[in-house]
Amino acid sequence: MDTESYFRVGSILKPKGLKGELHVYVDFEGLDSIKFTTIFLDIAGKPVPYFVSSIKYLQKNAAYLVLEDVDTIEKASTLVKKHIYLSNKLKPKPKKGEFTLMDLVGFTAIDEDEGELGTITDVHEYPKQFIAAVTYKNCEVLFPLNEDIIKSIDVVKEIVLVNLPEGLLDIYLD
Repeated sequence: MDTESYFRVGSILKPKGLKGELHVYVDFEGLDSIKFTTIFLDIAGKPVPYFVSSIKYLQKNAAYLVLEDVDTIEKASTLVKKHIYLSNKLKPKPKKGEFTLMDLVGFTAIDEDEGELGTITDVHEYPKQFIAAVTYKNCEVLFPLNEDIIKSIDVVKEIVLVNLPEGLLDIYLD
């Protein structure tokens, strides 16, 4: 699916009840403040639009979603484990001075033990985790971006100091 035009906001966990309601995992902070009537599901690599009848936010990361024309448990079951996307036109603009892990693309990653790893070429967003990609010794290396790995970020010099788990680089280089 062309993720250039869409941004991921969550995924469908399971049907709820017999009338097609869906239990949704929401991993996009602030989704409840975005007004939307259409979502897109990744079906066979293509964005398929679904019109939203209602959405009820339960807690920080959960919601119940009702879609038009999804009115049975059988129809709802076919959508389980599908990722939910919204159009990039609805994506909130970051506030001035706000910095996210997605902004690390282009930064130089430096490991405390191995030294310079290279420039972060991409940051992949997965449920509850961000993964950075760098090209190190002509090989793409992926590593998680979390509090245990990231030791410091210098926004001015565009440097990320990391402490990769022992043996992680060996997996990619062998």
